Amino acid sequence: MLIALDHPHRDDIEIGELLVVVTVYAANIVQDVRENIRNLVGGRMTHYERLIQAAVEQALADLEAKATAKGYAGVLGVKISHPSVVDGGVEVVVYGNGFRMRNAE
Repeated sequence: MLIALDHPHRDDIEIGELLVVVTVYAANIVQDVRENIRNLVGGRMTHYERLIQAAVEQALADLEAKATAKGYAGVLGVKISHPSVVDGGVEVVVYGNGFRMRNAE
């Protein structure tokens, strides 16, 4: 749940700690070689696109689980770092501040 700064109930929100999740997905070595060849001739690198998408989705799910485990109602200001393809995989860093509702019913 995201709440805008001009939200009428923003005084009911207690902002908590910064929550950080790092997700690294390994690439399939065969598909990695194919993507490196594709990089030489040009074209979409669909294997890496799918790998990055899966890593981002997993990182967001892990951030939500981390917030819930710490008793937060959600995360404010979620940022996704530039997912990067590293040797043999994909790295994604996701972060934001946990929050609680002060007058939760």
